[in-house]
This record gives sequence, structure tokens and C-alpha cells, in this order.
Amino acid sequence: MRSFYVLSFLIITGLLGSKAYAQQKPIPLKKIYTDSLAGKIKDTTNVVVNGREQKDIYNVIGELFHKKEAPVKDSVTSKPLVSIAPAIGYTLVSRLAIVLSGNIEFRIDPSARVSTIIASADYTQNKQFTLPIQTSIWTKNNKFNFVGDYRYFKYPQSTYGLGSNSLISHEDPMDYSYFRFYETALRHITGNFYAGAGYIIDRHWDIEYLGNVFTRPAFDIYGRPRHSTASGYTLNALFDSRDNTINASKGIYANVIFRTSIKDLGSTSEWQSLIVDVRKYIKFPANSDNVLALWSYDWLILDGRPSYLDLPSTSWDANSATGRGYIQGRFRGAQMVYAEAEYRYKITRNGLLGGVIFANAESFSAQQGTKLQSIQPAFGPGLRIKLNKISKTNIAVDYGFGNQGSHGLFIDVGEAF
Repeated sequence: MRSFYVLSFLIITGLLGSKAYAQQKPIPLKKIYTDSLAGKIKDTTNVVVNGREQKDIYNVIGELFHKKEAPVKDSVTSKPLVSIAPAIGYTLVSRLAIVLSGNIEFRIDPSARVSTIIASADYTQNKQFTLPIQTSIWTKNNKFNFVGDYRYFKYPQSTYGLGSNSLISHEDPMDYSYFRFYETALRHITGNFYAGAGYIIDRHWDIEYLGNVFTRPAFDIYGRPRHSTASGYTLNALFDSRDNTINASKGIYANVIFRTSIKDLGSTSEWQSLIVDVRKYIKFPANSDNVLALWSYDWLILDGRPSYLDLPSTSWDANSATGRGYIQGRFRGAQMVYAEAEYRYKITRNGLLGGVIFANAESFSAQQGTKLQSIQPAFGPGLRIKLNKISKTNIAVDYGFGNQGSHGLFIDVGEAF
């Protein structure tokens, strides 16, 4: 899961106190090019671009302490690259947060794409505790991709009603515990096409409704259960031609997920949903390192009646990335249609600093069978700080502005999409 946390100067302590990434053995500079995997497989990053060596935070820290960096191969190998960092942060939904986050990147085989394991643990000023873990494991020759998403949340959070016409003043605080287990196996079919299936469960319990007892909040339409479970299977189809799964500069990603919730598997109610996630990355201008990134994310309840907390909602996509400019859970409904465009550009030629400009728009229906409501736009600027030049991982610092005075800081490790 993606976390919106501000990586403060405490990250430097984490990088100095831990092996931020596993260095390769020293090799002559001329072998950087002869040993390169560039052009053979995806996810390869050149540490020298247009004759200029690229830099990241680790280089800056080394230069501060006059430490000479050993040359490294320009690709992730079977030797894991490990990043671990404590941090402090602030978000709209959490306020102040204390975070310990990390990720591991590696290849099972030289013919495989980069496998990743991303995890974090945090405690916030709003007394929230979250422990998300995401995995993407690619096998030899990319025959299989095993994708996992596991989470435990103790999560006080407000809801604002159904549909995108809801008002920010109609805030209804809630509290609950949440467990997620998603596991999907995708098999290579041909070219960049993959297909597969998975098992998926969302469980909410100890749900408390803390809003005004003298008004009827929107979640009353779905009842006030103390717990809910959605358990079922998924059918998945994937097309992925991106040159890098962490920070793409070209290619297309299209993922279609059909989900079931089945009572015989322990679900509170039976329902089906469809997620269509499409992204395109274009170098613009064509001969530059700047990228125009486009994203469409549609999350639709096809049939049945999910529990209120299982409905499509802002920033409850797999990466918690939709709706920069609005608090998580700001809009919720039976149907969600979302689009975003982001322009990513270099600020420094060595790749250490970059910038983005983004704009997004979302629309929700209220209950099942009702029409989509108002389009809610948001926009903003952002800063990118290179965390790891080999994997092209950035610290993303964005400030978003939405309707009804909504605005706030959105900070993450990695791109929004």
C-alpha cells in the first residue's frame, strides 16, 4: 500500500544507520556499459544518462561525509536492494505520523522483471495504526507474477456521505479495525499479456459510529453492522508494456479485475464488482526525459449490495493514490469514475530533483442504480527527490487543491501511478 507520509530529516538517520541498499561489488567503470542489461529486459536503469552520472539521496549523504561511492551496475540483480527508513509525517487523514517503512527489490532471474516487497508500520496523532505489506514476485522469463496485498488497520476515519455531491461539512466520524488479504497469480499468455485468478478478503470489525446521533448519516442506508466480511475470488487480465514498474517513462499498463463476494466463503452479502485500471506513459518531448502520464481508474459495483466500507471510495484504490487534493474517504458510492494526468519533468540534470504538475477528476454515484453525480476536480504541483537511482524510486511531495476548500500535502515513496 502506498502511505502518504512526509519523509523528514529522520530519513537521513535511517539511511546512515541501516544498509540503505545492497551495493554491488566494485567494478571498473567501463564494465558498467558492457554488463548492462539495458534493452534486454524491462526495469533497467542507466546510472549514466547523456554522459552525466545520475545521483540520489545516498550520493548526497556520501558526499556530505566525503565517502567515495563505488561504481555499481545499472540494474537490479538477484542481490536485494534494501531501503529502510524511519520518518515523521503529516497527512489530512492522519495528522502527525511516526513511520518505519522499507522496501526490497530484486530479480529471481536475470530474465525476470524486478520483484518488490514494500512494507511500513506507522502510528498517527489520530490514534491510527497501519501495517500494510505489498508484494510483486516475477518468476523466470516472467512466466508468472504473484501479487499480494496484506493489511492490518486500526483506523478511526470520517466518512462524508454517498455520491460526489456530498458536502465536506457532513462529516461522520467512524472507527474500526480492518484486515485485508489479497493474493493473485498471473500467468504469461503472449507478449505483454497476462491472465490469472486470485482469492480476496476484506474484513471490518469493532465498527463504531461516532457521528451526530440526531441526524441520519448516509451509512444508515446500509445499516449499522458491527462487522462485515467480503470474501471471494477474482479473475484478472493484465497488459503491461512499461519500461519500469516503479517509475515508468513509456509504455501502457491495463489491469481488469472482476471480483466476487460469496456467502459460502463467509461474506456478509453477495455482490460483484469490476475495476478497470489503465495507464499510459509518453515521453514528451520525445527526445527528453520528461513524461506525460495518463491514468483512468473505474471501480464499479455490478450487482448486489456491498457493506458501506466496501464501496468504491477516494484513495481506497490498491495504492491509495486517487484523489490527491481530497482526504481519504472523501467521496464514496456504488460507482466510481476517475481520470488523472500528470506531467513529470527533471529539475536537475543529474536526476536528483524533479517536478510534477497534476490534475484529476472523479465522479461517484450514490446507491446502486443511481446516476453519477458532480465531477469533483483537483490539481496541484509536486517535487520529486531521487531516493534510489538504480530502481528510479522517488520521494514524491505533492500539494493538492480540491473543491469546498479541500487541500493538503500528499507525500509518498514512489509515484502516484
